[in-house]
Amino acid sequence: MFGIIGKKIGMTSIFSPEGEIISVTVIQAGPCKISSIRTKEVDGYDALQIGFGEKKEKNVSKPVLGQYKKYDLVPAAIVREFRLTEPSEYKIGDELKVDLFKEGEKIKVKGRSKGKGFQGVMKRHGFGGVGGTTHGQSDRLRAPGSIGSSSYPSRVFKGMKMAGRMGYDFVTVSNLKVVKILSEENLILVKGAVPGSINSYVELLKK
Repeated sequence: MFGIIGKKIGMTSIFSPEGEIISVTVIQAGPCKISSIRTKEVDGYDALQIGFGEKKEKNVSKPVLGQYKKYDLVPAAIVREFRLTEPSEYKIGDELKVDLFKEGEKIKVKGRSKGKGFQGVMKRHGFGGVGGTTHGQSDRLRAPGSIGSSSYPSRVFKGMKMAGRMGYDFVTVSNLKVVKILSEENLILVKGAVPGSINSYVELLKK
């Protein structure tokens, strides 16, 4: 599996050749530069470390900055590793662009979902609520209800669905079709929605 890093620009609609309206997500995919190569002989696995965007040198640690300066590279805003079988085909400093993909193929997109903060059980887990809407029940409409027994086991089981932080989890969406590629702007249009908010970073993976 191999891919590149991108930034979610937003969603729009385009027309297919048959006149059908298709909802697509616009992603700025690359360009990404290879900053390090992992090999099985040295690191125990084969992978490419690539970076996307730029970061000020003052915000980078000296060991990492030294690695970039060694190969005359600009520090990347976000760095990811992608496993692959033949890293010898690439060298440090090579640029990966959106032409890694082609129109019509299916890809995976991985990103962090939108953070929704602390939410109750009705929004977080789809509970129906308890109690009625009359007879003094107004303060219990969105309550979770009973969460455990009394004398036995005298505790709440792990994994009980309760209120808590919702969202901001790593989510991977598979089988997303590449509808259009705009190589000049490094843009890729993917059918459907992808995780994350606008301007969030995502990983585009070949199947």
